[in-house]
Amino acid sequence: MAPKKNLPAAEEKKEEQAEDTKKRKAEEKKDEPAKKEAKKEESKKEEPKEEEAGEKEKDAPADRRGLVKETAGFEADSVTLNVVPTLGGKVLMALSDGGMQYLIAGARANLGMKGGRYMFEVKIVEALNPSEATVPAGRRVPMPRQLVRLGFSLAKSELILGESPEGVCFDSEGHFTADGKKSAVSQRFTRDQVLAVLLNLEKSGPNSNTISLFRDGERISEPQPLPEGLRGKTLFPHVAFRNVSVQVHFGPQPLSALPFNCRTLQGAAADDVVYAPSPAPKDGKYEVLMPVAFPDEGTFDWIDSFLAKNPHYVELSDRKIYEWALKSGFWKANKTGKDSNDRPEFNFGVPSMDDVSARRVINSIAGVVPRHYLVAEVKGNLISSERAETLKRFSPTHYKRVAHVVMGEPSSEYKAMQHEKMLKDKQDKLDVEFKAKKAEKERKKQMELRQKQLMDMRKKAEESRKKAAEEAKKKAEEAKKKAEEAKKKA
Repeated sequence: MAPKKNLPAAEEKKEEQAEDTKKRKAEEKKDEPAKKEAKKEESKKEEPKEEEAGEKEKDAPADRRGLVKETAGFEADSVTLNVVPTLGGKVLMALSDGGMQYLIAGARANLGMKGGRYMFEVKIVEALNPSEATVPAGRRVPMPRQLVRLGFSLAKSELILGESPEGVCFDSEGHFTADGKKSAVSQRFTRDQVLAVLLNLEKSGPNSNTISLFRDGERISEPQPLPEGLRGKTLFPHVAFRNVSVQVHFGPQPLSALPFNCRTLQGAAADDVVYAPSPAPKDGKYEVLMPVAFPDEGTFDWIDSFLAKNPHYVELSDRKIYEWALKSGFWKANKTGKDSNDRPEFNFGVPSMDDVSARRVINSIAGVVPRHYLVAEVKGNLISSERAETLKRFSPTHYKRVAHVVMGEPSSEYKAMQHEKMLKDKQDKLDVEFKAKKAEKERKKQMELRQKQLMDMRKKAEESRKKAAEEAKKKAEEAKKKAEEAKKKA
């Protein structure tokens, strides 16, 4: 660099700035190749991310294993009492008279998955708007009025899909329910759209042990992981609906193709599925069982234990209708003291439910649908005239009618079951008390912490106020002193 001449300070500063600029530009030119290389590396790293953002499900590979021979469908004991299968079980409708329009219908298929990746499809073909009576102020009916849930569940699980941890489902409102938890994960769907529910039970892959929802061939939800309690178990297609009619399609050809090749459940490999039809009665007749017992003598405990051992029996009783109403979205009714297991008090504030019109509708259809029934009417089963009236609904041509007397010395098994139940009830009560005490302790702790925080805040506020008052007083005294001094000088 040439020696600097004696220049004014401003000109010398300009020269230094110019030299700095030249040096910076030279350094930037040297760094340009390195920056370009870095950008290339970044773009290479970003390429896989673009791939990851796309559809992870790929075309189904060629499979030479034998296909399932049985036809997927719905068994009479795997649908709720208001479901009416039509067109060979391809379309499911629900009764809507006498308060039945408020109850969710459920149907579980008889062909389950234990491996592979398959789908089934559902299309809402009809949306219903049944007439409703005026509901008193402060009461409400279950919402939404039209509802569809699609998913998978375990065999013999709760038929109202979404009300048990033994199943998972998407619903028409855009929610996914698993392990009793509901979260918004998908887009909504409505009538005339083909919904595909895909279950991936492959042992490996990015979407292993997940369930996905597609609408008209396009994905509308990210793959949702299956709960741990359902993994490694056989899962059956399951639908639940209210005030709609649905077409259920198992294949073998899909109604609406997905972005990748995916086989339907009816086109599955036989090794990946389990066919679970209802056992046919040995003599061709289904059984109508009527327990005969005294009131408040453990009748319903006996019924519960019997149904636990014989889940293919369907209970006909007011208590089951009441439970059904709660699972369908009704609030628990306020009791007035006239409640019992035999005749629970509904008191929902909806006339067509409170008058138990649903019982009349169920009684009229039950005998038409062949399945095993257990009539849980303690008073009705005791009185011969009422018992005879009940039996008229079940033709002896199709049903074997049995009166089972539940009286006398209970069996050792029943006693053991009752002791276990008493222990469980006692433990549940203790658990509730423990949780209440724990919650109360935590509440007091939080209250004390809050009070301490408030006291600290008040103390700081008081200190700040005193400090501000002292400073104001000091300033006032200084101002007064200055004023006096100025006056003296004047």
